[in-house]
Amino acid sequence: MKDLCSYLFKVKAAGLKPMAGRVLVAEPFIDRTCFNHGVLSLIDYNPEDGATGVVLNNRTEYMLAELIEGITADTPIPVYCGGPTGQDRIYFVHTLGPDIIPDARPYADGLYVGGSFDAAADYVNGGYPTDGYIRFFIGYTNWVEGQLEKELASSVWATLPQALAPSQLLSDSGDRAWHNAVRALGGDFRPWRLIPRNPVCN
Repeated sequence: MKDLCSYLFKVKAAGLKPMAGRVLVAEPFIDRTCFNHGVLSLIDYNPEDGATGVVLNNRTEYMLAELIEGITADTPIPVYCGGPTGQDRIYFVHTLGPDIIPDARPYADGLYVGGSFDAAADYVNGGYPTDGYIRFFIGYTNWVEGQLEKELASSVWATLPQALAPSQLLSDSGDRAWHNAVRALGGDFRPWRLIPRNPVCN
């Protein structure tokens, strides 16, 4: 009965064009683990090359110290699954900027990707706050030319007309992040909030 449920709860997503910094919200019936109830930050977009981004709210069972040598922070730093591509590398998104993380690249107001990993390690090892400031990911999400446009046209993703605050994007996780993003989409998307993460329709 999944197709019937998808039809009953289908909402036509706003026709906003993709661009770096957009926040994409997964429709509730995506069942692929890394995208289920996903909130994604679009980092790069070029109509001729495709797009890349990271799923912000899909926390893994790993802690940063388990994956990277030299992490000595007293507080465990969780690692998130950014997507199915490049799962042999760690990526990070932050609000700290190049004054703290040299070579950080801005991609949206208040949001940066990458930069000196040594500086990022020094930051977390120094006991500075991470929630709302920096988040680490295994892998990222990639679309080939035209793929994201097709998914947006099919309402696989809804695009937030106004991005959530960077600090919120890097502090919310799990279903809470998805429900907050759906609320920000507006009243037309209220039916999405009524659907459980693993819907069983009968």
